[in-house]
Amino acid sequence: MKLWEKGIQTDQQIDLFTVGNDRELDLVLAKYDVLGSLAQTKMLRKVGLITEHEKRDLINALNEILSDIENHTFKIEDEFEDVHSKIEFLVTKKVGDAGKKIHTARSRNDQILVDMNLFLKDELKTIKDQIRKLFDLLMVLAEKNKNILLPGYTHFQIAMPSSFGMWFSAYAESLIDDVILINAALKIVDQNPLGSAAGYGSSFPIDRKFTTQELDFKTLKFNSVAAQMSRGKSEKSTAYALSSLAGTLSKLAMDVTLYLCQNYNFLSLPSHLTTGSSIMPHKKNPDVFELIRGKCNKIQALPYELTLITNNLPSGYHRDLQLLKEGIIPGIQNCKACLDMALYSLQDIQVNKNILEDPKYDYLFTVDALNELVAEGVPFRDAYKIIGQKVEQGTFQSPKKTTHTHEGSINHLCLDEIKKKMDDYWKN
Repeated sequence: MKLWEKGIQTDQQIDLFTVGNDRELDLVLAKYDVLGSLAQTKMLRKVGLITEHEKRDLINALNEILSDIENHTFKIEDEFEDVHSKIEFLVTKKVGDAGKKIHTARSRNDQILVDMNLFLKDELKTIKDQIRKLFDLLMVLAEKNKNILLPGYTHFQIAMPSSFGMWFSAYAESLIDDVILINAALKIVDQNPLGSAAGYGSSFPIDRKFTTQELDFKTLKFNSVAAQMSRGKSEKSTAYALSSLAGTLSKLAMDVTLYLCQNYNFLSLPSHLTTGSSIMPHKKNPDVFELIRGKCNKIQALPYELTLITNNLPSGYHRDLQLLKEGIIPGIQNCKACLDMALYSLQDIQVNKNILEDPKYDYLFTVDALNELVAEGVPFRDAYKIIGQKVEQGTFQSPKKTTHTHEGSINHLCLDEIKKKMDDYWKN
């Protein structure tokens, strides 16, 4: 069944190519298609396009379908083009001719726009909740390990002292930037496109403000052409937010993978969180973090994929837009999985408390020693040469302590301020 059928048979090869994997992807959107149809049904009754009896029958039928979706018994068989045609078929089968009226003043164009915006809203809120859980864990780990020093590196060379408190809270504060972008994406998708039909509105006296309230959208996408043009923009805005988050998670996963290496030995994982080798009995591989890194690198490519699909399209609907689902839906699923696994694995991460006992890390403190000379009145350039000569001559004596006082330094991590910043953006 196709909503656009006119009694003319479509070539099978054309049908297979144009439908693609829409049926599988549309299962994710089925709930939202029903919610959009429920709002549309109530609105059609409000403006007098259906009777009260028809409204009641339609709502009952749609709620039955919604129950099947929630119980995972809803399917889209091959004879149906997409979720919209399957739901309309089921409703018509349940209530008769009234079921043929739910498409009044709608097009598949605004149906999929509504479905996608509702889906993206829910998923972005879920991801935001996941980010907060990971943030809270990182802040707990920062507080717990704030006095355990960790070598800082630049150019992969030993540089200056850091700490596990600084390292954990650095990623926590980076997640706040990702929340800011999630908030921005939420504002973009929280606009109701229903009623824009094929992109040019309808001659029916529909009430778009009513459906905006029914679907709990914050505002209406007023201009019908603008509503149609939002397809692609909503997905791209979400993809950019996911890409930023994926960048944070990928860098964190890279650090963890590096720090678990025996050459660094900064961190360790319990055996049950690692995998083994088929031939090397001693191996404990950090596959979880390697896959987080790889999956997040794929997610970071998503904005560019969606841009290349949409960047040369004029206004109005084009079938190219169908391909957006193939990237954004799996991208969201992978992002949520990576957040879950990062949270699950980092709860049991173990830090090495004795890293700096290795003499090669004595040079971490050359800057601190230099600064002590400057504080005593030695000009900076002279102090720099003095310490440099001691390093070259092998006579440098490391102070092996830090007395940093400025905001955001080892001894003044500003953990409370970082928590407050997250709270402030969380409410936005």
